Amino acid sequence: MPPTLQDVEILARQAGVILRNGYGKRHQITSKSHTIDLVTETDRRSEEFLIDAIKRRWPGSAIVAEESGEHAGSNGLWYVDPLDGTVNFAHGVPIFSVSIAYAEGGVVQLGAVYNPMSDECFCARRGEGAFLNGRRLRVSETAQLANALLVTGFPYDIWENPDNNLENFARFAVRTQGVRRLGSAALDLCFVAAGRFDGYWELRLKPWDVAAGGLIAAEAGAVVTNLRGGEDYLSPPQSILAANPAIHKQMLAVLNEKP
Repeated sequence: MPPTLQDVEILARQAGVILRNGYGKRHQITSKSHTIDLVTETDRRSEEFLIDAIKRRWPGSAIVAEESGEHAGSNGLWYVDPLDGTVNFAHGVPIFSVSIAYAEGGVVQLGAVYNPMSDECFCARRGEGAFLNGRRLRVSETAQLANALLVTGFPYDIWENPDNNLENFARFAVRTQGVRRLGSAALDLCFVAAGRFDGYWELRLKPWDVAAGGLIAAEAGAVVTNLRGGEDYLSPPQSILAANPAIHKQMLAVLNEKP
C-alpha cells in the first residue's frame, strides 16, 4: 500500500526530533567536496532513521538520499534530505528542515518539509492543495517585481565556479524590495507557498533539495519551473524558479536577459 500524506508528515516530524535534539550541541563536522558543503553526525542519524523506516514500512522502495545516494527499488521513489540547511544547523542558526517527497511514475505525489525549531510542517498531496500545520496555503498576490521580496541561494562551490548566481542576485537586488538568503532551499519554496516570499530561484541544486518544496509551492498556486521556463526542475542541469504567476513571468524575463 503506498504512503499517505499523513505517513510522510509523520516521518518528517520524527526525523525533526532528531534534529531538534542535536541542535546547539557540539558536532562532528566534516566537509564533502567543498569547504562550505558540511555534514554532521545529525545529518547521518536523521537519514539512517528515515531510510530504515521507509524500507521497513514500504519494502522495495527506491530512495535518493543526500548522504547515502541511490538505493535501488521498484516500488515508488523517495527523495530524502535529512537536514536541509546544515551550515545553519552547525552554526546554531534555527533555520533548517527535513524534506521528504514520494514519487510514482516519475511524478512527485507527496511532500513534507518540517522545521523542528518553529514546529512548522508544510505538506502537500498532488491535486489537493498545500498546508501548514493543517492550514491551507496560498501564494502572495504581489503583481509587480518592484514590490516583491525574493529569496535565493548559492552553490557550494561559489568560491571557484563563476556560475555562482551572484550576477542574478545583483540584478534582482536593484529591482525588488529585497533578496534574502535563508540557507534552506526546501524552506525557501515553502515560504513562497505561504506568501512570505513572492519568488525564489536557485541553480545547480539536487532533486532532494526541491522535490517536496516544489510540489508544496505548486499546490499553493506558484508557477514552478526551471530557469528556462521548462517544467522539469528535477533533472540535470538543475535549476528552479518558483513564484506567484505574475512575479514568475517577470523573474523569468530577468533571469534570461542577455549580458
